[in-house]
Amino acid sequence: MRKTRRQSAKAIPAANGATENADNNDDVSERIRATLAAAIGEGALKPGTKILEEAIAEHFGVSRTVVRGALGVLESDHLLERKRNRGTFVAEPSIAQARNLFEARRKLEGLLLELVIARATEDQLDALQKLTDEEEHIHHHGDEKSKTVLSGKFHIVLAETAGNPVLTEMLSKIVARLSLVMALYEEERKDDCGADHHRMIVAALKAKDLAKAQQLMDHHLADIEGRVRLTEGQGDRHTFLAVLENFS
Repeated sequence: MRKTRRQSAKAIPAANGATENADNNDDVSERIRATLAAAIGEGALKPGTKILEEAIAEHFGVSRTVVRGALGVLESDHLLERKRNRGTFVAEPSIAQARNLFEARRKLEGLLLELVIARATEDQLDALQKLTDEEEHIHHHGDEKSKTVLSGKFHIVLAETAGNPVLTEMLSKIVARLSLVMALYEEERKDDCGADHHRMIVAALKAKDLAKAQQLMDHHLADIEGRVRLTEGQGDRHTFLAVLENFS
Protein backbone atom coordinates (compact mmCIF):
# COMPACT_ATOMS: atom_id res chain seq x y z
CA MET A 1 0.00 0.00 0.00
CA ARG A 2 1.33 3.46 -0.90
CA LYS A 3 1.97 5.81 1.96
CA THR A 4 0.22 9.13 1.95
CA ARG A 5 2.19 12.37 2.14
CA ARG A 6 1.22 12.69 5.80
CA GLN A 7 2.31 9.11 6.62
CA SER A 8 5.63 9.25 4.80
CA ALA A 9 6.82 12.51 6.33
CA LYS A 10 6.28 12.04 10.03
CA ALA A 11 9.84 11.78 11.24
CA ILE A 12 12.02 14.58 9.94
CA PRO A 13 14.70 15.61 12.47
CA ALA A 14 14.20 19.09 13.89
CA ALA A 15 16.81 21.51 15.20
CA ASN A 16 15.92 20.66 18.80
CA GLY A 17 15.90 16.87 18.27
CA ALA A 18 12.10 16.62 18.02
CA THR A 19 10.26 15.24 15.03
CA GLU A 20 8.41 17.41 12.56
CA ASN A 21 5.20 16.76 10.74
CA ALA A 22 5.09 17.82 7.09
CA ASP A 23 1.87 19.77 7.52
CA ASN A 24 3.25 21.47 10.62
CA ASN A 25 6.40 22.31 8.65
CA ASP A 26 4.28 24.12 6.08
CA ASP A 27 2.54 26.11 8.82
CA VAL A 28 5.81 27.06 10.53
CA SER A 29 7.44 27.89 7.21
CA GLU A 30 4.61 30.34 6.52
CA ARG A 31 5.00 31.83 10.01
CA ILE A 32 8.72 32.33 9.38
CA ARG A 33 8.01 33.94 6.02
CA ALA A 34 5.35 36.24 7.47
CA THR A 35 7.53 37.19 10.44
CA LEU A 36 10.51 38.14 8.29
CA ALA A 37 8.33 39.92 5.71
CA ALA A 38 6.72 42.01 8.47
CA ALA A 39 10.11 42.83 10.01
CA ILE A 40 11.41 43.94 6.61
CA GLY A 41 8.30 45.96 5.80
CA GLU A 42 8.41 47.76 9.13
CA GLY A 43 12.12 48.51 8.88
CA ALA A 44 13.30 46.28 11.72
CA LEU A 45 15.39 44.27 9.24
CA LYS A 46 17.18 46.75 7.03
CA PRO A 47 18.64 46.24 3.54
CA GLY A 48 21.92 44.33 3.70
CA THR A 49 21.15 42.63 7.04
CA LYS A 50 22.36 39.03 7.15
CA ILE A 51 19.68 36.43 7.84
CA LEU A 52 20.79 33.98 10.54
CA GLU A 53 19.29 30.61 9.56
CA GLU A 54 20.45 28.83 12.72
CA ALA A 55 18.88 31.44 14.99
CA ILE A 56 15.57 31.21 13.11
CA ALA A 57 15.62 27.39 13.28
CA GLU A 58 16.27 27.49 17.03
CA HIS A 59 13.58 30.12 17.67
CA PHE A 60 10.87 28.24 15.77
CA GLY A 61 12.05 24.76 16.77
CA VAL A 62 12.47 23.44 13.23
CA SER A 63 15.24 22.24 10.96
CA ARG A 64 17.25 24.60 8.78
CA THR A 65 15.66 22.87 5.78
CA VAL A 66 12.28 24.29 6.83
CA VAL A 67 13.85 27.71 7.35
CA ARG A 68 15.41 27.63 3.89
CA GLY A 69 12.00 26.88 2.40
CA ALA A 70 10.63 30.10 3.90
CA LEU A 71 13.69 32.06 2.82
CA GLY A 72 13.31 30.73 -0.70
CA VAL A 73 9.83 32.24 -0.95
CA LEU A 74 11.15 35.62 0.22
CA GLU A 75 13.97 35.37 -2.31
CA SER A 76 11.45 34.78 -5.10
CA ASP A 77 9.60 37.90 -3.90
CA HIS A 78 12.92 39.84 -4.07
CA LEU A 79 12.88 40.70 -0.37
CA LEU A 80 15.96 38.55 0.29
CA GLU A 81 18.99 37.73 -1.83
CA ARG A 82 21.45 34.88 -1.51
CA LYS A 83 25.11 35.75 -1.97
CA ARG A 84 27.40 32.91 -2.93
CA ASN A 85 29.53 31.63 -0.05
CA ARG A 86 28.23 34.41 2.17
CA GLY A 87 24.64 33.55 3.03
CA THR A 88 21.24 35.23 2.70
CA PHE A 89 20.71 38.96 3.17
CA VAL A 90 17.85 41.45 3.11
CA ALA A 91 17.74 42.72 -0.47
CA GLU A 92 19.23 46.05 -1.49
CA PRO A 93 17.25 47.27 -4.52
CA SER A 94 19.27 48.97 -7.24
CA ILE A 95 18.40 52.44 -8.52
CA ALA A 96 17.00 50.92 -11.72
CA GLN A 97 14.85 48.51 -9.70
CA ALA A 98 13.60 51.37 -7.54
CA ARG A 99 12.54 53.39 -10.56
CA ASN A 100 10.79 50.39 -12.09
CA LEU A 101 8.94 49.71 -8.85
CA PHE A 102 7.73 53.30 -8.56
CA GLU A 103 6.56 53.25 -12.18
CA ALA A 104 4.77 49.92 -11.75
CA ARG A 105 3.03 51.13 -8.62
CA ARG A 106 1.75 54.28 -10.33
CA LYS A 107 0.28 52.30 -13.22
CA LEU A 108 -1.21 49.60 -10.99
CA GLU A 109 -2.81 51.96 -8.47
CA GLY A 110 -4.39 53.94 -11.31
CA LEU A 111 -5.96 50.75 -12.66
CA LEU A 112 -7.13 49.71 -9.20
CA LEU A 113 -8.94 53.02 -8.75
CA GLU A 114 -10.79 52.38 -12.00
CA LEU A 115 -11.95 48.99 -10.72
CA VAL A 116 -12.92 50.40 -7.33
CA ILE A 117 -15.14 53.01 -9.02
CA ALA A 118 -16.84 50.25 -10.99
CA ARG A 119 -17.19 47.61 -8.25
CA ALA A 120 -16.99 49.03 -4.71
CA THR A 121 -20.05 49.02 -2.48
CA GLU A 122 -20.95 51.85 -0.12
CA ASP A 123 -19.99 49.65 2.82
CA GLN A 124 -16.53 49.07 1.35
CA LEU A 125 -16.00 52.77 0.76
CA ASP A 126 -17.20 53.50 4.29
CA ALA A 127 -14.59 51.01 5.56
CA LEU A 128 -11.90 52.91 3.65
CA GLN A 129 -13.17 56.14 5.17
CA LYS A 130 -12.93 54.61 8.64
CA LEU A 131 -9.35 53.59 7.90
CA THR A 132 -8.44 57.21 7.13
CA ASP A 133 -9.98 58.21 10.47
CA GLU A 134 -7.71 55.67 12.18
CA GLU A 135 -4.75 57.15 10.31
CA GLU A 136 -5.63 60.61 11.56
CA HIS A 137 -5.71 59.33 15.13
CA ILE A 138 -2.38 57.53 14.73
CA HIS A 139 -0.85 60.66 13.19
CA HIS A 140 -1.56 62.59 16.38
CA HIS A 141 -1.10 59.84 18.97
CA GLY A 142 0.94 56.99 17.48
CA ASP A 143 4.58 56.21 16.86
CA GLU A 144 6.38 56.14 13.50
CA LYS A 145 6.03 52.37 13.18
CA SER A 146 2.25 52.57 13.57
CA LYS A 147 2.05 55.35 10.98
CA THR A 148 4.01 53.34 8.43
CA VAL A 149 2.01 50.16 8.94
CA LEU A 150 -1.39 51.85 8.71
CA SER A 151 -0.41 53.95 5.69
CA GLY A 152 0.59 50.83 3.77
CA LYS A 153 -2.58 49.08 4.91
CA PHE A 154 -4.74 51.72 3.22
CA HIS A 155 -3.33 50.89 -0.20
CA ILE A 156 -3.74 47.15 0.29
CA VAL A 157 -7.35 47.50 1.49
CA LEU A 158 -8.03 49.80 -1.46
CA ALA A 159 -6.65 47.11 -3.77
CA GLU A 160 -8.81 44.45 -2.12
CA THR A 161 -11.84 46.66 -2.71
CA ALA A 162 -11.14 46.46 -6.45
CA GLY A 163 -12.10 42.79 -6.30
CA ASN A 164 -9.12 41.29 -8.14
CA PRO A 165 -6.89 39.14 -5.86
CA VAL A 166 -4.17 38.88 -8.52
CA LEU A 167 -3.77 42.66 -8.67
CA THR A 168 -3.88 42.86 -4.87
CA GLU A 169 -1.04 40.35 -4.61
CA MET A 170 0.98 42.29 -7.19
CA LEU A 171 0.56 45.55 -5.29
CA SER A 172 1.40 43.90 -1.96
CA LYS A 173 4.70 42.66 -3.35
CA ILE A 174 5.53 46.01 -4.93
CA VAL A 175 4.77 47.87 -1.67
CA ALA A 176 6.94 45.40 0.26
CA ARG A 177 9.88 45.93 -2.09
CA LEU A 178 9.41 49.69 -1.97
CA SER A 179 9.84 49.57 1.81
CA LEU A 180 13.43 48.51 1.07
CA VAL A 181 13.80 51.33 -1.45
CA MET A 182 12.68 53.85 1.15
CA ALA A 183 15.04 52.37 3.73
CA LEU A 184 17.98 52.73 1.33
CA TYR A 185 17.30 55.97 -0.49
CA GLU A 186 14.91 58.07 1.59
CA GLU A 187 16.30 61.53 2.17
CA GLU A 188 13.38 63.41 3.69
CA ARG A 189 11.18 61.88 6.39
CA LYS A 190 7.84 63.59 6.90
CA ASP A 191 5.78 63.66 10.06
CA ASP A 192 2.64 62.36 8.39
CA CYS A 193 1.22 59.11 7.13
CA GLY A 194 -0.68 60.38 4.08
CA ALA A 195 -4.01 60.51 5.91
CA ASP A 196 -5.10 63.76 4.22
CA HIS A 197 -4.27 62.38 0.78
CA HIS A 198 -6.07 59.14 1.51
CA ARG A 199 -9.15 60.95 2.78
CA MET A 200 -9.38 63.03 -0.40
CA ILE A 201 -8.97 59.93 -2.57
CA VAL A 202 -11.85 58.20 -0.75
CA ALA A 203 -14.03 61.32 -1.17
CA ALA A 204 -13.38 61.26 -4.92
CA LEU A 205 -14.21 57.55 -5.06
CA LYS A 206 -17.49 58.14 -3.24
CA ALA A 207 -18.31 60.87 -5.75
CA LYS A 208 -17.54 58.43 -8.61
CA ASP A 209 -14.96 60.93 -9.93
CA LEU A 210 -12.29 58.65 -11.40
CA ALA A 211 -10.21 61.44 -12.94
CA LYS A 212 -10.02 63.26 -9.60
CA ALA A 213 -9.19 60.09 -7.69
CA GLN A 214 -6.38 59.23 -10.11
CA GLN A 215 -5.05 62.78 -9.99
CA LEU A 216 -4.98 62.68 -6.20
CA MET A 217 -3.29 59.28 -6.19
CA ASP A 218 -0.63 60.51 -8.62
CA HIS A 219 0.02 63.48 -6.34
CA HIS A 220 0.18 61.22 -3.30
CA LEU A 221 2.64 58.78 -4.89
CA ALA A 222 4.73 61.66 -6.27
CA ASP A 223 4.99 62.97 -2.71
CA ILE A 224 6.32 59.59 -1.56
CA GLU A 225 8.78 59.38 -4.46
CA GLY A 226 9.93 62.92 -3.70
CA ARG A 227 11.31 61.72 -0.38
CA VAL A 228 14.01 59.58 -1.99
CA ARG A 229 17.24 60.46 -3.73
CA LEU A 230 18.09 57.71 -6.17
CA THR A 231 21.87 57.93 -6.23
CA GLU A 232 24.50 55.34 -5.39
CA GLY A 233 25.90 57.68 -2.77
CA GLN A 234 22.59 57.87 -0.97
CA GLY A 235 22.27 54.08 -0.86
CA ASP A 236 25.86 53.71 0.37
CA ARG A 237 25.26 56.39 3.01
CA HIS A 238 22.24 54.57 4.44
CA THR A 239 24.13 51.27 4.47
CA PHE A 240 27.05 52.88 6.30
CA LEU A 241 24.76 54.56 8.83
CA ALA A 242 23.11 51.20 9.50
CA VAL A 243 26.53 49.73 10.31
CA LEU A 244 27.25 52.59 12.70
CA GLU A 245 23.91 52.05 14.43
CA ASN A 246 24.65 48.35 14.88
CA PHE A 247 28.16 48.85 16.29
CA SER A 248 27.78 51.95 18.43
